[in-house]
Amino acid sequence: MTDLRLSVDGPVARVVLDRPEVRNAQTPAMWSALADFGTSLPPEVRVVVVSGEGPSFSAGLDRRLIMGDNDLGQEPLLSLGAKPTHEVHELIAGFQAGFSWLRRPEIISIAAVRGHAVGAGFQLALACDFRVVTPDARFSMREPALGLVPDLGGTQPLVQLIGYSRALELCATSRWVEAAEAKELGLANIVVPADELEATVKDLSDALLGPLPGAIRETKALLLGAADRSYDDQLKAEREAQERRLKELLGALQG
Repeated sequence: MTDLRLSVDGPVARVVLDRPEVRNAQTPAMWSALADFGTSLPPEVRVVVVSGEGPSFSAGLDRRLIMGDNDLGQEPLLSLGAKPTHEVHELIAGFQAGFSWLRRPEIISIAAVRGHAVGAGFQLALACDFRVVTPDARFSMREPALGLVPDLGGTQPLVQLIGYSRALELCATSRWVEAAEAKELGLANIVVPADELEATVKDLSDALLGPLPGAIRETKALLLGAADRSYDDQLKAEREAQERRLKELLGALQG
């Protein structure tokens, strides 16, 4: 589809939101295409880079899709409220699938963020493991200001990154978080000049491709689940992961 540029180059896949005329505003059709792309990734892909065409990462959901008729040929979001519960849940689960695959342990995802990352754009950045941003990057969780909730998987990573109290404050006020504050809060891993963004993301991608893929996969899985486990359960998970690694390495040596 023309709204997305999706590509795979060896171990690196790229997702580019390509609607610069509307600051890369998103649609459910784009989420469906993202979900399909994640499902179809070849096994050799280890890093996924997500970015937006032009000066903005993403301005969030295309406002024309919130209510009433639109010229996009897609159902307005508020019409979901008239559907049976199971259908609403199924549709939202499909939307979430466009984001959740970026959390899979076998890949590391990087959001390269310039300009606006609003609502669904903020949640897409949060779905990624790393956020490399430029000084003009601005984050905002706009859904509560529209009477909605963030429902694309962004609430958990937001709390994990900055804690409950700050996460609630950002969502309840929908205020802007500029790049410097994002770095201070832990939302951004690094802030770099715009002309260094591409090179910085490439350097990070290259560094992530250095270790053996199995070690990265197991480590990411351990870290993702750490907050939900007791300390003893985390120790057990570490033992089990290490056993798998040792057996895989030994099997490779024995050939």
